[in-house]
Amino acid sequence: MKMSGAQMVCEAIIAEGVRTVFGYPGGAIMNVYDEIYKQNAFRHILTRHEQAAVHAADGYARSTGEVGVAMVTSGPGFTNAVTGLATAYMDSIPLVVISGQVPLSLIGTDGFQEVDAVGISRPCTKHNYLVRSIEDLPRILKEAFYIARSGRPGPVLVDIPKDITGEIGEFVYPESVDLPTYKPRYKGNDRQIKKAVEAILKAKKPLLYVGGGTVLSNAAEGVRAFAELTQIPAVETLMARGVMGARNPLLVGMVGMHGSYAANMAMSETDLIVSLGARFDDRVTGKLSEFARYADIIHIDIDPANIGKIVDVDYPIVGDVGTVVAKMTEMIRERVDPDRYSVWRDILKRYDELHPLGYEDSEEVIKPQWVIERLGERLGGDAIITSDVGQHQMWAAQFYPFDRPRQWINSGGLGTMGFGFPAAIGAKVGNPDKTVINVTGDGSILMNVQELVTAAQYGVPVINVILNNHFLGMVRQWQTFFYDKRYSETDLSFQPDWKALARACGGEGYDVESKEQFDEALDAAIASGKVCFLNVAVDRFENVLPMVPAGGALYNMLLEHKEK
Repeated sequence: MKMSGAQMVCEAIIAEGVRTVFGYPGGAIMNVYDEIYKQNAFRHILTRHEQAAVHAADGYARSTGEVGVAMVTSGPGFTNAVTGLATAYMDSIPLVVISGQVPLSLIGTDGFQEVDAVGISRPCTKHNYLVRSIEDLPRILKEAFYIARSGRPGPVLVDIPKDITGEIGEFVYPESVDLPTYKPRYKGNDRQIKKAVEAILKAKKPLLYVGGGTVLSNAAEGVRAFAELTQIPAVETLMARGVMGARNPLLVGMVGMHGSYAANMAMSETDLIVSLGARFDDRVTGKLSEFARYADIIHIDIDPANIGKIVDVDYPIVGDVGTVVAKMTEMIRERVDPDRYSVWRDILKRYDELHPLGYEDSEEVIKPQWVIERLGERLGGDAIITSDVGQHQMWAAQFYPFDRPRQWINSGGLGTMGFGFPAAIGAKVGNPDKTVINVTGDGSILMNVQELVTAAQYGVPVINVILNNHFLGMVRQWQTFFYDKRYSETDLSFQPDWKALARACGGEGYDVESKEQFDEALDAAIASGKVCFLNVAVDRFENVLPMVPAGGALYNMLLEHKEK
């Protein structure tokens, strides 16, 4: 079939089953947007900033498990999208971002709105393409979606010059992809899996270290079943919240810089780490020389480059977490003695009783942790929770009772302020039957506040719960602990009228200064059917604890902050 390059882009999007595209038009991508106008097979949502378009596609992908798609123009349109690409890349999120580019004849001439999109994006994409021929376009589009979703997922950029989108060519969309140098391994080596099983059977203090890869591979059910069969306790990373289920007695807690005392002690005293789709991030390991000193390590990851990159590994297994865990379960089913680890479980239970995750509540001021707990009591498993980055993110991860994977959406690797609101829009579009809450701070929310207009225009009733401490909270906390309270440029006392701002953009706003008002405001926000701000006045100087100081060992946690 003969058609323009712009038509090919739309046909490929349709062929891949994409339901929603997020984007922002401009000169170099205009031919594609003209074709979008002519079709009704997929929905396009016009965000008010290109960064938000990619974050929205990201939130859509994380919450649905599908490939998210965003579209931007050349030059500043593309450079605005780079933060979104880097965010998705760090967390292994499947995206296809299609960018317009100046005509081929202008590439390299510093033409109007020309940037080297391929060069700029190379460090923060799984793969990228500059389309140089109309004949290559169908194949490239097919490969882009395949690469984004297969193996270790990630964002793929397709940069298309404007003359290519206007040119007419033959469109034959490939049914399959053959990339000789890219062959993801899913099965895992049976011999290595058998060795890992033997190590588990011999261990006295094994620990499941559950990472975000379990979410990406849809392996949560299998991991829970393996834990239940073996009775091995588990810790979750920030990206894996919900995999085990908040009420699972085998879940010790979240591990890492702001992990629970019991979880961090478990990681410090285990004799065998079973790493499931985790990458030993520095926020988890703390001081490497002190990390898991007594443990052998089984590392299961679909990306061979991850294995052994940070820590020495005794049992490397390259493969899909779900597939490998299923094989491990089969091998160990008739041999495991769950009582073997009962003493270990009792030790961890005592650690949790010694220093449980908690806070000192108050009747005089709203504690931010109370807000998160109250959201959990009211909404529980029915809600999807997104967050921006900072104290509010950690409180949400610590205190919300996540029951399932893909319920918790946040920027873990890059730590992107401004991510939460557009990601929540994407999550709500992908899950219209779910209540979507963005837990944010008075600093983060302003970074993509223009998306109030997007949410209002398209009727996307995202509820933004602003834990407002009039500070750039996490930086203030570090300044309190480590910089003698020199609050350099972190006081955010000058603020907008949040209620008026929300209403001016077509939404609704509520000011909350008491616990009773919070319940009323939440009920009203849900009933309104509009995008909402809940501006919650919380304790200004509340800190996120426990905390492992940067570069410190996991077992040396700050459990409380003592004034000098």
